Amino acid sequence: MAKSSSKPAAKSRTRTGIDLSRARILVTNDDGINAPGLTVMLKVASSLSDDVWVVAPEIEQSGAGHSLTLRRPLQVRKISERRFAVDGTPTDCVLLAVNRLIDGKKPDLVLSGVNRGANLGEDVTYSGTIAAAMEATLLDIPAIAFSQLRLGQNVPWNVAETHAAEVVKRLTKFDWPKGVLMNVNFPTVPAAEVTGIEPAKQGRRISAIEVVPITDPGGRPYLWIGDFTNDDSVGKGTDLEVTSRGAIAVTPLHLDLTHMTTMKQLKELLD
Repeated sequence: MAKSSSKPAAKSRTRTGIDLSRARILVTNDDGINAPGLTVMLKVASSLSDDVWVVAPEIEQSGAGHSLTLRRPLQVRKISERRFAVDGTPTDCVLLAVNRLIDGKKPDLVLSGVNRGANLGEDVTYSGTIAAAMEATLLDIPAIAFSQLRLGQNVPWNVAETHAAEVVKRLTKFDWPKGVLMNVNFPTVPAAEVTGIEPAKQGRRISAIEVVPITDPGGRPYLWIGDFTNDDSVGKGTDLEVTSRGAIAVTPLHLDLTHMTTMKQLKELLD
């Protein structure tokens, strides 16, 4: 039998990471298809690869966490050849993108963000930005979540726009373990004053979330869940502490929530 003269398809996944020049990148977020942070993320992704797809929520989904839409069908609006809006959660977006919307091979990398505001410490459990990266990780696709800290209503997008591509390049130079995603937070200092890129553990705030009593124009009482009163960190080396020093914090998050020390204690107790 004659040997085929065709060459094998180039692989974007290598033993040492991802070849970004050949990678298919999916961009998503939780702030919505028209969010300025998504524009930043798309610009960053397009500087790294020519094969970039966007599948994002139709409207803002902040605080959606890792939620799926199960009790109603999802409407998908095709904006252009590789750009879609979904009337669902960030998790929905990744699931639909990988299983239905993206033609051919699945993405080699998912970039979620850039979120308007931090995803530090306790934010991790609420964040739709991180949830999109979680869903990609469950689908065995490397994923990075990006968030830009803000000062009041001022969001210094230039910091993320300046440094995100370099962060992606560094993180994709190695294969991190399955079940792990990367959570990246950019500080509020000017882009030229960023002090570096540092690994950081997930932190915990000294403050708590505000719950504010309000009334509507008719005098009816409501409770409004606000934000943390401050971002002061319990301990050093955390994402909260690192960004407060003007550095970019990179936190590897693991989907396995099992606490192994307690697991061992339970084994001894239950045996």
